[in-house]
Amino acid sequence: MRLRTSITAGLALLLTAGTAWSAPSAPAKAPGKAAGKPTGKATRSSAKPAASAASKSRVKKSSKRSKRREPGQKAPAPERISEIQQALAKDGSFSGTPNGKWDDSTVDAMRKFQSGHGLNPSGKLDAPTLQKLGLGSQTAGVAAPMPPIASSSTIKAAQSAQRQ
Repeated sequence: MRLRTSITAGLALLLTAGTAWSAPSAPAKAPGKAAGKPTGKATRSSAKPAASAASKSRVKKSSKRSKRREPGQKAPAPERISEIQQALAKDGSFSGTPNGKWDDSTVDAMRKFQSGHGLNPSGKLDAPTLQKLGLGSQTAGVAAPMPPIASSSTIKAAQSAQRQ
């Protein structure tokens, strides 16, 4: 008997809640329309739109994006291009005057230099080409990076930490 009463009470609550949820709200008065006439649109209570607005704000992504490195080679500064053109002219690959612009004559001179020195004749700057021109780092592009050399004090500290 108690089970039947609790089931009936639960169903009554569900029906009441469902009716309140789907009941149309009072329409706003529009100019020229009578207040008592239905508009034909069933609206929900104000709880639902508030919930959807909250969920939309959670989905919204931040407009700030982290600066990601874009693939591809970036153009060097005009001063650096002038240095490269001077080095190419010294070698005899570049015949114009250094102007700081990476133009077709500079690309052709770079290809000529690269093919003459056994490098990949792409016309683009890379570490081996800059080294051959005398403008690169002494270590760039030569070998894989080496781990830093540990001093004797750091080795002793690591050994004492392992003992503890």
